[in-house]
Parts: sequence; C-alpha cells; structure tokens
Amino acid sequence: MLPMLRRFASAAVLSFMVAAPSHAQEVKAGDLVITQAWSRATPGGAKIGGGYLTIKNTGSAPDRLIGGSGDIAGKIEVHEMAMKNGVMTMRPLDNGLTIDPGKTVKLAPGGYHLMLFDLKNPLKQGDKVPVTLEFEKAGKVAVSFDVQGIGAQAPAGADNPDDKTDMKKMPDHSGMKM
Repeated sequence: MLPMLRRFASAAVLSFMVAAPSHAQEVKAGDLVITQAWSRATPGGAKIGGGYLTIKNTGSAPDRLIGGSGDIAGKIEVHEMAMKNGVMTMRPLDNGLTIDPGKTVKLAPGGYHLMLFDLKNPLKQGDKVPVTLEFEKAGKVAVSFDVQGIGAQAPAGADNPDDKTDMKKMPDHSGMKM
C-alpha cells in the first residue's frame, strides 16, 4: 500500500507543477525573438485596443516592425506614447519601430505599443487573439496576444496584479512524507 501511496503523491505533485500558469509563447522569426505578447481586455463597444510584446534582435542587422493585421481589428499600427512638456502625447510611427542588432525593444503601456483599430469584438480576459506582425526583414510573423484584465500593466506571470495565480498563497507541501 505504501508504494502505491508514494506513486499517487508523486503523480499529484507532478500534476500540480504541470498545472502552474504557462507564460506567453516565444516566436522566432529570422533573427528576431518575440515574447510576452499580450493585450488588455476591452469594455463592450470599445473600438480600439492595445497590443504589447517584447522583441529581441539576435542578429547583426537592424529590423523594423512596420505594422500588423488580424481578423480582430480593421487596422493595426505601431504607436508611441511619450511625455512632452508635461503633456502625454501619442503618435503613429509612420516609419515603424527599429529593433537594432543585439537589442531588445519592449512594447508596453505608456510607451511603444500596437494600436488595434476598429475592433470587430471586445477583447475578453483569458482569450488568445491571433495577429500577424509585419517586419521589414523578418516578414509576416503570427503571434497570439494573451488577453489580460482591463487595467493590466504586464502580461500574466510578470508581476501582474491582474494575474489571479498567487504562488505565495499555494498550499505548502514541504512537510509531505513520501
């Protein structure tokens, strides 16, 4: 009976570890590595949304994010938010966003981001939204945005207060005997 109990306990611990939250996908396109693709949920009736991600250029030449497309939106543009003379401004980057060799560019709230115009449906927390990014050299790259809560500041698992999984509140099994 004891060996069977050990196998059961081991299986339970293993299934708990496998059920831990997964992090956003990693997509490789040429010399680019795209991670942490996410978006915020939108209220019903909203016609715009934002897309965020991290792009690392592992190559020796720059590349440029020039836009995107997807069934969820009529148009996807690269934008920048910045403070100028105490005023927050937002503007499209008509020439795209350069990712220099050996550098990482993070698109996040309050900075560089993707604007999703003419949303066909609201973005709902927990959904995965497929989009196609367009790069000058790497070409078209399919990614999925993990939709977080409306006020999210980061993707799930990245110290996001909207990520409901709190590892500190998980039960302590350190005293478990096998």
